[in-house]
Amino acid sequence: MMSSAKSNPTKIPFETKRIQISSKRQITIPAKFFNALGFDKEIECIFSGDMLIIKPVKQEDSYFAEQILNDLIRLGYTGDQLLVEFKKMNRKVKPAVEKLIEEADRVAKLASMDSKNLTNNIFNDDDLDE
Repeated sequence: MMSSAKSNPTKIPFETKRIQISSKRQITIPAKFFNALGFDKEIECIFSGDMLIIKPVKQEDSYFAEQILNDLIRLGYTGDQLLVEFKKMNRKVKPAVEKLIEEADRVAKLASMDSKNLTNNIFNDDDLDE
């Protein structure tokens, strides 16, 4: 089910799917979600409030390191100075990634507020009082 609620100011569509949990607490991620997110052999699992967020583990460390080194070499750094500058730049990566994670958390929170449990409408729980 694709959803895009009116209260979502960024108009980010999201899709929900009910998944069964096995007796061993295991779930099967639908192939569509698995492929779209590029899952491999590990996931990152985040618990926040009443939500469990599952996302792919990205091996970004080497990518960032390569990019930083390329930039520093292009700027002419070599030897010990290259190492000093690399350490400075590498320390800036974590705060930038944390900011991205905070933004992802904000988007997830918006998505969860827009997610509505419609089972009461389907089963008309008001009739239970009669």
